[in-house]
Amino acid sequence: MHLLNTYDDQEDAEAAEKLLTGAKRLASDRDDNEVIYRLFGEPTWSHFFKLGMYDLQELKTLVEARKKGEGYDPERHQSILSGLKFPANTYGLSIPEHWL
Repeated sequence: MHLLNTYDDQEDAEAAEKLLTGAKRLASDRDDNEVIYRLFGEPTWSHFFKLGMYDLQELKTLVEARKKGEGYDPERHQSILSGLKFPANTYGLSIPEHWL
């Protein structure tokens, strides 16, 4: 398991935990007078999508628009793909071909 995200609010953290499948864990840490919630789980594109991370939901919309021949923003598409290099390298994930 890897740290996937952190939350300031317990309800948000618990809601995010429910979105994940497989091994997962929610841990809380006190930092000064605040509590931080850390969500651990398997680093998959599906989990990142469900958590609303790395603009994956917007990427899905862009890829679908491109497939349908509708107007889409190629610069934004490339910007999102560039941002996906970080989680891909960090977690050893490959970016699916159909996203490119």
